[in-house]
Amino acid sequence: MVGADRGLNAMLTWFDRAEQHAAQRKFDASGFLSTKFAPDMLPLVKQVQIATDVVKGCMSRLAGEEVPTWVDDEKTFEDLRARVRRALDFVAASDAARVDAGETREIVLTLRNRDPLRFNGADYLRFWALPNFYFHLTTAYDLLRAGGGGERRQRAVH
Repeated sequence: MVGADRGLNAMLTWFDRAEQHAAQRKFDASGFLSTKFAPDMLPLVKQVQIATDVVKGCMSRLAGEEVPTWVDDEKTFEDLRARVRRALDFVAASDAARVDAGETREIVLTLRNRDPLRFNGADYLRFWALPNFYFHLTTAYDLLRAGGGGERRQRAVH
């Protein structure tokens, strides 16, 4: 999947920086894991789970393979790192020729409470997988940036 390895590796760096930030400011970094912007929003842990699920789902579907199921049981930054590394390993182990051959393959996504979505492989990658991956990747980054260790910053009034 285009850019997945770069995005996933960046995520590993963000986790390190979040923990360093927490250590410097003497607060528990685990607070980042449940951070969300709104009450009905998914927290950081779920954003990471979804981003990695999109990667393994995309690679599998384009290769014409069954999408593996991963248990969503991460509770620490180390758990999240392990999941991200697992996704990186999945990308590295994927047969590039089989994935590329999926460009014209029909991809059918069954979603809750909706009719199935149908794509050819190229459109699935371009209009579903990549936007979803980057949305959840960016949201994870934004949650870590906004979390800032629970510090409240006052804006100067001009």
